[in-house]
Amino acid sequence: MDGKLVEKGQDDHRHLAVRLATLFPSLISEENLRAHRIRFITSSKHRCVDSIVAFQEGLLNLWKVTEVGPSHKINDELMRFFDHCQKFVEDVENNQTALEEVHLFKASAEMKRVQMKMADKLQVPYNRITPHLVEATFLLCSYEFAIKSLNSPWCNLFDETDAQVLEYKNDLKQYWKRGYGHDINRKSSCTLFHDLFNRLDQAAHEIRFGHVSEAVTIQVGHAETLLPLLALMGFFRDETALTADNFDVQHGRTFRTSRIVPYAANLLFVLYDCSEGLRLQFLLNETPQNFPDIKHQAPLYDTVRETYRELLHGCNFEKECELPRPNINSEL
Repeated sequence: MDGKLVEKGQDDHRHLAVRLATLFPSLISEENLRAHRIRFITSSKHRCVDSIVAFQEGLLNLWKVTEVGPSHKINDELMRFFDHCQKFVEDVENNQTALEEVHLFKASAEMKRVQMKMADKLQVPYNRITPHLVEATFLLCSYEFAIKSLNSPWCNLFDETDAQVLEYKNDLKQYWKRGYGHDINRKSSCTLFHDLFNRLDQAAHEIRFGHVSEAVTIQVGHAETLLPLLALMGFFRDETALTADNFDVQHGRTFRTSRIVPYAANLLFVLYDCSEGLRLQFLLNETPQNFPDIKHQAPLYDTVRETYRELLHGCNFEKECELPRPNINSEL
């Protein structure tokens, strides 16, 4: 179901707009908005359109602008690339075995303990509490806390250990469906990766020649949009893959989706015109992060491009997402 954004989500995006305008006043500015140098692109899903409209409202309210109404463009090939990648759809989305590690973890001793503890608290037979029921209850707890700021009674059915198990189950799913679990998960984002660097290259060119036609691009997608791109670029990669049988050794994992893609998650790529050359800063949820294998938090843009040289010269979406043709041999 294509759900709409709740009021709390709209407020989050209005506030995000104000924070970013405060953080980058020379980029996200009233002047750039009026001059149409801020571009808005979104997925077609209602909640994404609602998000970008709320973000725009945050800017308009901040500057008390009433006569300019910024528009947005819908681009699902860019913001929902996973729907257009046939190999991902066939090998992962529609393939139950792609999430085998998740299915195994649902039957693990860790999940069984959560089920039994929940059954004891509800005073019902153990066989009445299924993994699906546990997950649904945990989601209710999470949603009511996040959306309504309520200490939901559903949360009383879990303790911290239970929450860690269920968090790992969700991370396991995202790891194998959107992250490092399958190579095509990452490579499905090639089109977004190239779009990002094409925009940065264009901005770098315009900065060098003193004429900026597009100062900022705001793109709104999904957690499922961000995770593959982050994986493609090498962020949050653990030495050991997340599997059904290594929960005990993954407490310190970096691939933790509650921190990487919370509600209103955001990635920022910011170019700075410095005396020694253009520098690029990456921020996740407004917090600076180092690029993999680069120590400087705002390295030279040319250094970043060199780091991703193979992807920039490859990572062809059409090629990566193409299904292999059946090998038909006919013998006479």
